[in-house]
Amino acid sequence: MLRSLNTAATGMNAQQQNMDVIANNMANINTQGFKKSRAEFEDLMYQTIKEPGSATGANSFSPTGVQTGLGVKTAAVKKDFAVGTPKMTNNALDMQIEGNGFFPVETDNGQIAYTRDGAFKKDSQGRIVDKNGFVLQPEMTIPPNASGVEVTSKGQVNITLDQNTTPQTIGQIQLVNFVNPAGLKAIGKNLFLPSNSSGLPQQAMPGENALGTIAQGQLENSNVNIVDEMVNMIAAQRAYETNSKVVQAADQMLQNINGLR
Repeated sequence: MLRSLNTAATGMNAQQQNMDVIANNMANINTQGFKKSRAEFEDLMYQTIKEPGSATGANSFSPTGVQTGLGVKTAAVKKDFAVGTPKMTNNALDMQIEGNGFFPVETDNGQIAYTRDGAFKKDSQGRIVDKNGFVLQPEMTIPPNASGVEVTSKGQVNITLDQNTTPQTIGQIQLVNFVNPAGLKAIGKNLFLPSNSSGLPQQAMPGENALGTIAQGQLENSNVNIVDEMVNMIAAQRAYETNSKVVQAADQMLQNINGLR
């Protein structure tokens, strides 16, 4: 009975973590560039009472064994980097990556981080920065007398000065991809850092090396599907309730044992 109590407790804990992941997905349904997560589980060690295939006689072997599972644990929380739906903004510095890749930005401590959120702006020096003030890399500065900004699908940034109709190129946007994007470390603020699991950043121009192209004047919505998350939430809630019923049943059986005369 004590073993079933502990096993059910691991199930309740796993479903609580599952609900935490679902809650974070639903909370970020309107976060630009957000990528939903999925909790993945694995069973714990087994208590082996009889080995499968153990000898039962001179020339006979047990076709099965006696193994009792000891519960479940959360093995991983995996990010899904499927591209979200576009949101039209008509803002010249709003950019969506149509395909794979990340924008590199330099944080305030000099570290390079990566984001799918293309809601860029100008800072007081005219540099292109994200909503946290982190500078897009390579750094590009838009002069104060620029009357228009154009970003091509290949990432070339052109500006028009005053009444001059001939555009001038001020920089080239570079995108970065990873062998295993699911291995990136999320640090909040729509930013990711590389890890040993993600591999080294591979930089190239948009449209090259399986990287996506740039779409100006639009943003990438979160890839969270509210209907899927509602279904997942109900399933997690029912699984939690079922494990709690196991705790109640085991407790009732223990009471019956204690009541024996």
